[in-house]
Amino acid sequence: MSAQFFDLGDTSTKATALSTAANAARGGGLVVFPTDTVYGLGADAFSNIGTSGIRDAKGRGRDLPIPVLISEPALISTLGFEVSDSATKLCEKFWPGGLTLIVRAAPSLGWDLGESSGTVALRVPNDEFALELLRNVGPMAVSSANTHGRPPANSAAEAYEMLGETVSVYVNDGAARPSAPSTIVDATGPIPALVRVGAISIDSIRSVVAETALRRAKA
Repeated sequence: MSAQFFDLGDTSTKATALSTAANAARGGGLVVFPTDTVYGLGADAFSNIGTSGIRDAKGRGRDLPIPVLISEPALISTLGFEVSDSATKLCEKFWPGGLTLIVRAAPSLGWDLGESSGTVALRVPNDEFALELLRNVGPMAVSSANTHGRPPANSAAEAYEMLGETVSVYVNDGAARPSAPSTIVDATGPIPALVRVGAISIDSIRSVVAETALRRAKA
């Protein structure tokens, strides 16, 4: 079946775009959709077919775990294990928004995000369509909409040029918002550690958790 395209600039298509994208994701398919940072390539986080499809479409290995988008901050206590007070403070301050938190994954989760060493990277996006999709599907494994080594797509059309028919549904909503990706903080240890600076500055992070440490991002 050919990929389906929707443009949220036409408000009459929003409900159809949402239901079609949600059905595709629940069926193990891939969806490209807007977020508050870059366009995302997503699948149901609990679908091993979907998460494997993301890796295949992007041409990336299992050594790069796929982050997970969620619809509300409270889910961190369900999907995470022994979530620290620092992580709780950070998500309460910056979610929804451009902060990704790495926490220990709940042992009961049966998903396959890659070689994550028992952790999961969680974020609540600040985008209306993305949040509605997450409420319909549940947690979604989401990576930037591009093939490995190329810049993230700035539109659904750019994503299609790279990902083609590997994706079931493309949802466009104009140019991607801020060019900066999310800031990533590892909250698995006693002291949170900065992994990547992005949409939220280290000063902003430290205004909430002063002892946050600097750490070079992995190559």
